[in-house]
Amino acid sequence: MRPLTPDDPEAVGGYRLLARIGAGGMGLVYLARSEGGALAALKMIRAGHGAEPGFRARFRREARAAARVDGRWTAPVLAADPEAAEPWIATAFVPGPSLAEVVAAHGPLPPRTVRALGARLAEALAAVHEAGLVHRDVKPGNVLLALDGPRLIDFGIARASGATALTATDAVVGTPGYLSPEQARARDEEAGPPSDVFSLGALLAFAASGRPPFGRGMAAAVLFRTIHEEPDLAAVPDDALRALIGRCLAKDPADRPTVPELRGLLGDFGSDDWLPAGLPALIAERSARALDVPEPERSDTPTATAPVAQPSRPGRRRLLLLGTSTAGVLAAGGASAAWLAFGRRPTAPAARPARTIALHADLTGPGRTLGDAVDKGVRLAVAEHNARAERTFDVVLQVHDDGGDTGRAQDVARRLVADSRVCAVVGPTADATALAARDLYNTASLPLVTAWAGAEGLYSTVSVSVPAVFQIRPSDDTIDAPLSRYLISIRPAARIALIQDAAATDFSWRVAQNLRKVLPPGGVVSRSVPAGTDDFGPTVTALLAHDPQAVVYCGRSPRRAASCARALRSAGFTGTRAATQPVLDRAFLDAAGAAAQGWVFSSTLVDPARMKSAAGFARSFRRRYGVQSVPVGAAEAYDALGLITHALPPDTTTVDRGTLTHRLRALSYRGVTRTFAFASDTGVVQMQPGLFLWQVRKGEPVFLGQYEQVAAA
Repeated sequence: MRPLTPDDPEAVGGYRLLARIGAGGMGLVYLARSEGGALAALKMIRAGHGAEPGFRARFRREARAAARVDGRWTAPVLAADPEAAEPWIATAFVPGPSLAEVVAAHGPLPPRTVRALGARLAEALAAVHEAGLVHRDVKPGNVLLALDGPRLIDFGIARASGATALTATDAVVGTPGYLSPEQARARDEEAGPPSDVFSLGALLAFAASGRPPFGRGMAAAVLFRTIHEEPDLAAVPDDALRALIGRCLAKDPADRPTVPELRGLLGDFGSDDWLPAGLPALIAERSARALDVPEPERSDTPTATAPVAQPSRPGRRRLLLLGTSTAGVLAAGGASAAWLAFGRRPTAPAARPARTIALHADLTGPGRTLGDAVDKGVRLAVAEHNARAERTFDVVLQVHDDGGDTGRAQDVARRLVADSRVCAVVGPTADATALAARDLYNTASLPLVTAWAGAEGLYSTVSVSVPAVFQIRPSDDTIDAPLSRYLISIRPAARIALIQDAAATDFSWRVAQNLRKVLPPGGVVSRSVPAGTDDFGPTVTALLAHDPQAVVYCGRSPRRAASCARALRSAGFTGTRAATQPVLDRAFLDAAGAAAQGWVFSSTLVDPARMKSAAGFARSFRRRYGVQSVPVGAAEAYDALGLITHALPPDTTTVDRGTLTHRLRALSYRGVTRTFAFASDTGVVQMQPGLFLWQVRKGEPVFLGQYEQVAAA
């Protein structure tokens, strides 16, 4: 960073400038602070480019698209003004060093770190591409390293029309050494997502070997090698990684892996241990120094702000504004609220107190599909809260990944308990991780709100008078109730076979016992499948000898349930097949294939598109993330965040965790999925409605509704 000069404005669009970060042919980049206190990297485009035909229209269009980028590993856009005399765009500031600086100072990264880096950057590019953008400048200088992962910056917005790599090597059109061949040939119109894959491959080669794959030197020479010569990957130490990078660097875009394919090939990694020893301390120290920027000294003489183009008529201004509380969200790796306002430039609101809420979820392990849905639901709730003009506080979101591992879940809980800023936690998203972290949260009176962990043990606690765990779903002890009604009233079955699974003894036994209590006496037969085998054939054959009209898998493994489904299909069974919520997972659908057709599930989760109370949420979710349907678990995450913000006191600068626990225990909250209240003594949730039925149709789960209201077949 360099000090401001007398030529620099004091403020731009409500952002006070603090220092210069960089400069290039397109303009200047400043460190700036919003009136709400959030730090931003503000790029101001030189006036000459603003006068170029078509530039403003493209800048406006791509700024809007960038506002929709909602990747965990990207730096979100905060605001932009395409109509200013010197157009500008502000993104959240990432205080860590760049990949280029780290490799230059400390040498190549180990292969495992390079794979983790590539996996996260592939996810970042997926988010950029989903927003309708191509990055165009994926390079080590545009990747900043934070403790939990990298951040891809500079979404390719400020691209001058007609600019080529030779005439604008410092612009976002690309940087020699990391340009794709189609960019190097100045055919930027051909530079689609495969171009970004090429650039990412070059970046990974640099990270693994310490040198760019097409060498250094004069720009023209580097571009020639990019187009005509093979990359030099000899210094990449891992054979498999070298081969994968080589595929990314194919000259023909059609020969490169797609971004989703590349993400899958790089593997899965946690967010806690991705850096080699020594680098976390360096990044933490560098981040602390970057954040410790004093306000610039100014003379008493007023300093002009950046010139703003005046509209020809009132109401013709266009200003893109995004969430005001992004600094904390960025620190956790995600985007903040985003909305587009038309009309006069609004006055920035006064600073509000911040309330930090953490998401504790499995984002990279076996439950990552649910974790991703929960992550998106929480982010939407934060965005909408921070967009309300009448709010009395801003929500800052932290995101922590336990990878589905109980040890990591405890580590996450310890960090959150030790962080005095965190006033509540959403998650965890699995029984095992929630049980592992339960006592840590309870002992610290740190409220934990989960809609996905159903273990009865979460209600149990020791050594605390007021439990801090809030299960906003029925426990597993009642999860079978919809199946009982289905088998008795909706599609009656006089003879029912229960398949218990020794791989989940307690859960399976409880489901089977509950069903026996309510199903017709004498009409139930059961068998157990040993934990050490996936062959359900013998058990299915033995049960079908009793001529059942329905079969219920009582276990909780999607993979083993799929084996059961295939065995039933092979045996020709066409009666009712049913299971409980843990099985209702993409892993079951994929592994069972056609054998999943018709299966019925009891669940605590809803399809918001089929509920009148959640219709607005579903529309907002689809619009924000550009999807056709809302994934299972997202609406409950939205409600969990809303429940916490409803209980947070509006008139204090700090939040006492114990007080918040008592406030949660005493409230009644109407969410989009249901109304929640808690028993004051046990903390058991009292909700209406509580349980639902789903059925697989044409390969996808279909929401049937509240089980008490589903009509008979």
